[in-house]
Amino acid sequence: MSIPGEADVLIAGGGPCGLMLANELGRRGISVVLIDEKPSTAFNPQANATQARTMEHYRRLGIARDVRSAGLPAEYPTDIAYFTRYATYELARYSLPSAKQATDVVKRLSGSWSAAELPHRVSQKFVETVLRRHAEALPDISVNYSWRLVSFTQDDEGVTALIEKADGSARQNVRAVYLVGADGPRSKTREALGFSLGGETGVQRDFMGGRMCAVYLRAPDLYRVVPNPAAWMYVTFNGDRRTFMAAVDGKGEFAFHTQLRANEDEDAITDDMAKAMFLRAVGADMPVEVLARGFWTAGHALVADGFQKGRVFIGGDAAHLFTPAGGLGYNTAIEDAVNLGWKLAASLKGKAGPHLLDTYQDERQPLARRNTAYARGFADSLGWREAPPELEEGNEQGTKARDEAGDYFNAHARREFNIPGVTFGGRYDGSPIIISDGSAPPPDTPNEYVPTACPGGRPPHLWIDEQTSLYDLFGFEWTLLVTQADVSTNTFEDAAAQMGLNLKVVHLDQPAVRELYQAPLALIRPDQIVSWRGTDTAQALQVLRKANGFALD
Repeated sequence: MSIPGEADVLIAGGGPCGLMLANELGRRGISVVLIDEKPSTAFNPQANATQARTMEHYRRLGIARDVRSAGLPAEYPTDIAYFTRYATYELARYSLPSAKQATDVVKRLSGSWSAAELPHRVSQKFVETVLRRHAEALPDISVNYSWRLVSFTQDDEGVTALIEKADGSARQNVRAVYLVGADGPRSKTREALGFSLGGETGVQRDFMGGRMCAVYLRAPDLYRVVPNPAAWMYVTFNGDRRTFMAAVDGKGEFAFHTQLRANEDEDAITDDMAKAMFLRAVGADMPVEVLARGFWTAGHALVADGFQKGRVFIGGDAAHLFTPAGGLGYNTAIEDAVNLGWKLAASLKGKAGPHLLDTYQDERQPLARRNTAYARGFADSLGWREAPPELEEGNEQGTKARDEAGDYFNAHARREFNIPGVTFGGRYDGSPIIISDGSAPPPDTPNEYVPTACPGGRPPHLWIDEQTSLYDLFGFEWTLLVTQADVSTNTFEDAAAQMGLNLKVVHLDQPAVRELYQAPLALIRPDQIVSWRGTDTAQALQVLRKANGFALD
């Protein structure tokens, strides 16, 4: 199938950020050409944790059920377990609901974990397959793997990009109104724009700091050899071979990562050497099949010094690089796409003010810095603790060392994996398109989230009934939530019609909703962020204009 020579948006990069953006744009009637140098979606597992906020966005697109059914079997445990070696001593375990349990448990939670969806443990390779399938089902979305971006120029009307087949056998131009580089850590788009990554890198820790060997392997006998219950994430703690490993399919495939020692040359490592690394982490012998292997660097907390220049944007790993503690990199990339998607669509449809697209960097760059800092803190907590020499001894000293390590990792697991504050607490305070009401949000802390309708953050959530989340009632574009029966919304509806905005009015005259929102009216953006709240509609037109980038003073 030929690639269209013109599109509204050209996306360079077919990972989670690029595919999510294609879905956001395609559902809004925007034409997209997406290219990626890989032959298809990811083969290697890569990221393994989909946070609850990302799952809420998948629910908004109607694909949460597809994502939750992918990867591990529905009843497979999603525990995080810490061992000296996988087949010897278990040190600590943090238990979380399986995919089957999560859909029921979420409806009984309140406070920090009041949510439409709970996290899901699934390898990125499966998520990409779901996102690609749904993107390709949309009109005017052209998804093309084995194609790469060569160069581009931009002018006042758009971007002209030269693309080529990955094998160099063909080249063509694509003319687009906008270009988005979601083309990974070695982004050609970022490089061409002259942006650089700033922050912290080159950190050397005992673990999660330095060169890492990643092995995608098949070892179904692990479930026979390990005497403890199955887990989603397996972490070793010893003085010999520090590792972490995620279950991929729940049947015997794993994503295994180990830090290289100073004397281990990655260029010299063979499949047999990779197997030996894995077996030392297990502490027992078994058949192992290496499916793929590669290398990466832990210790990054980097954010680009620019996210946009003219008609060209960057997102995902092109804009920020994480050490994967807490699983924040992929989830931050998804929210980049969610934030940019509605803004690009509004601009292309002539419904946005001249400043709306500028707010992508205003809003997402601070969030990237926040999230990389949290990930760095989790990596420090895991990586700086050194294993005492007596840890694996079968005597009283060994037992004491294991008890102390268990206490530490039980506490660490809660710091890294029970993170509603990180997941839900990201805010756009200070953004020029957020209309402050003078209130202050609660403190930003990783392990606690206080629901608030203070403009700039995620709308407070509750379940309307056993099957209906409040978020299910929101419109796909703009929503005006009305919590008081005697409030007229005509002024807002007229203003939205005047601006050509799709505004859904949701009336919920319920005490629980009023208590959560602390105002009779709340305006919810297309990316499910509270844009404004107030007591009357007198300034409706001014509010909508500012929220859409028309009036920023």
